Amino acid sequence: MNNYNKKHIGEHALAPESMMLHYGYDPKLSQGAVKCPQFQTSTFVFDSAAHGKDFFNYASGRVEVPEGVEPGLIYSRFNNPVLEILEGRMALWDDAEDCLVTGSGMAAISTTILALSKPGDVVIYAEPIYGGTDTLLNSIMSQYHLQAVGFNSSEGDKGLAIAIAKAASLGPISVVLMETPDNPTNQMIDIAACKVLLDAVEQPDSNKPILAVDNTMYGPIFQQPLSLGADLCIYSLTKYVGGHSDILGGSCSGDKALINKIRAFRNILGTNMDAHTAWLVMRSLETLKIRMLASAEGAEQVVDYLQQHPLVEKIYYPGLLREGDPQYATFKKQCSGCSSTFSFTIKGGEQEAFKVLDAMQMAMLAVSLGGTETLVQHPASMTHSSVPEAHRAEIGITDNLIRISVGIENPADIIADLAQALDAIQ
Repeated sequence: MNNYNKKHIGEHALAPESMMLHYGYDPKLSQGAVKCPQFQTSTFVFDSAAHGKDFFNYASGRVEVPEGVEPGLIYSRFNNPVLEILEGRMALWDDAEDCLVTGSGMAAISTTILALSKPGDVVIYAEPIYGGTDTLLNSIMSQYHLQAVGFNSSEGDKGLAIAIAKAASLGPISVVLMETPDNPTNQMIDIAACKVLLDAVEQPDSNKPILAVDNTMYGPIFQQPLSLGADLCIYSLTKYVGGHSDILGGSCSGDKALINKIRAFRNILGTNMDAHTAWLVMRSLETLKIRMLASAEGAEQVVDYLQQHPLVEKIYYPGLLREGDPQYATFKKQCSGCSSTFSFTIKGGEQEAFKVLDAMQMAMLAVSLGGTETLVQHPASMTHSSVPEAHRAEIGITDNLIRISVGIENPADIIADLAQALDAIQ
């Protein structure tokens, strides 16, 4: 094996964070450059007309790529050296056979659902879920005769069982999509238990529903959905993986057959990632682990402070789960730690929440999460505002709920900022 594809040194298996600096890149192909250059090109030259024919056959799936043969580069909507290296490295983090990257997290979700569904199918989803995903499932997809059935994340696999029974009268289930922990209330769902339920589903076409986990909130450092039974692992790379609030991107990892099917849709729909963005994400992968660990450490200290504050009613942070809580066992089984994004409720309603948010001096009032800077926002009126008000209350997105994504600033500074902001409603 070439050194640039090494996963082992002798019998020693290399860690993903080590392979992020080398895997998939051969300096000899780029004038010896230590870092992969940007391949800022739309198209690629073929060695011969026969090669061009072969490459298109491989890219379209009409012909299986022979063992030991490189599929070749055609056009940057299909493939690009930077995209291919990035996809290989994301697959390493997810311990997946293959991965594809897209222009945004929503592009990853929508392309996956379209590739795996047909008119009349049912998509089951856990809620709360990101507001854009909710709108996609309940408004956009209905135009293509796809039906959506939701279940409450807090009900876990029992909620999924009820949703499966409801879907039976509607049509075949194509995809089950869930965030665990969910956004923004950090409810946990037992991935393995859900997979057992789905494997038992009998459908007229004999196809089993695909279990897709949006792992944006905790992965890939604190949770590995594929190892727990999920078929697909989806990210908004915009968040922790990109990590600097300066790019949009998404990815989907899984076994090669599934990813090839989704990639074919991506290539035609044009939901691919551009080469410059891929280059920036690849840079971010090198510091992913240390950034997530640092922000998680800061979040622990912020949670400790908020626990003692008289105006804070509840904190949605899995690290506070204790034995006896129905979700404790799931958290301990699935996660190696807590991410730095969580929510908390304060005494009062929207007016009080807005006062706190408007009073923040260092943390930025903005949507998104997982960046190096601390961000705060109001889910009910912002990221989840498209969810009907009555339903928001049912799934825990109340008017007094604030979401915070703790960055890598000194935790004492974040706490000082929260302290003076909470004073605004004293």
